[in-house]
Formats: sequence, C-alpha cells, structure tokens
Amino acid sequence: MDSSIADLRQNYTLAGLSETDVKSDPISQFGTWFQQALDADLLEPNAMTLATASADGKPTARIVLLKAVDERGFVFYTNYESQKGQQLIANPYAALVFHWNKLERQIRIEGTVSKLDREESREYFHSRPKASQLGAWASDQSRVIPKREVLEEKLANLQTKYGDDQTVPIPQHWGGFRVIPQRVEFWQGRPSRLHDRLVYDLQQDNSWKISRLSP
Repeated sequence: MDSSIADLRQNYTLAGLSETDVKSDPISQFGTWFQQALDADLLEPNAMTLATASADGKPTARIVLLKAVDERGFVFYTNYESQKGQQLIANPYAALVFHWNKLERQIRIEGTVSKLDREESREYFHSRPKASQLGAWASDQSRVIPKREVLEEKLANLQTKYGDDQTVPIPQHWGGFRVIPQRVEFWQGRPSRLHDRLVYDLQQDNSWKISRLSP
C-alpha cells in the first residue's frame, strides 16, 4: 500500500452528539440532520449508498438518490429488472449509508424492503423531466449493450414516438422501493477517533431504543 494513503487522516472537531440532543425516533432525527445538510448547501445530500445482497448472500453496493422519507421509511426508484432490483425482490433486505463529510456526519440504516404501490410510483414518474421518463424506457439497466449508439438510437426512437404532447406511460419494469428501518445509527465525528455513535433499534412494540456504541 502507498504509505501516503495510510497516512491520510482527519481530526473531527465540529460537534458532538448527546442522547439529550436527539429526537425520540430516528425519522424525526433524520429530518433534523437532513435539514441541516440542506442548510449547509451540500452537493446532493440525498445521495446514499444502497447495499443489497443476492439470494445466496453476495453483496453489492452503489449510490442512489433518496426521493422521499416519512414514518414508513426511505424511498428510492429504479428499474425492477436491474441488478439491485432483482436482488431486492429475491432478498428484501437492504442497508443505506449517508455520508456528509462537510458536517463530519454519517447515517446508517438497515431494514426490510417493499415495493411501492403502483399509483405512488406512477405519480413520481410523471413528476420527472420528460427526458428522464424516456431514459427509463431506453435503458435495460444492468444489461450488456454492444455500444453506446444502441442506447442513443433507442432514445431517439422514443423521442419520436412520444412527441411534445404525448404522455409517457410508466414502464412495468420501473418503480419505487421503500426501505423500512429496523436499525438506524447516527455518527458524529469527534477528536482522537472517539466518535459519537447513537443507534436506534426497533422494539417489538414499535418503539425505539436508543443506545450509545463505542467508536
């Protein structure tokens, strides 16, 4: 390993995180931190790592965009026939990670996954720019293609088919997933690597237990 990589480190000094500072449930606490990320003018604060696993337990991860959050969970949209879509259908568990370096913060979410109902996916689909709607039809996500021109030709044909006054229907293979949290951890960087880690664990009565973890 390059010694310059091994020597990279940052001493975190911006803030602390106390049990008396946080909300009683993780969705409310996420809302507080997310608003602070917006106020800090971070680039794409809704970007999150999504980790999935195949039916036989092989993990994969990629960055996706959070598109909604409420007491039911965290929502993103994708092609259901993509690698992540097929993994989530076969093995409906996922983990999410938000990393906001400027704020020295990280949020980790683990939970079960369910598809959104069709009307909710349709409503979001038609709120997207038309170019994005056509892109959902043009791309067989995660499939091998011989060259980029194949993709561009499909898009051009779709632009002709669905002119300015044509409504683009939602593809059957496209829609939303909701990650329903069972465990949420809030991480705040602190000096000397003695970081603050508060974790919410869902209890059988649907209440949340807050614990402090050693860094």
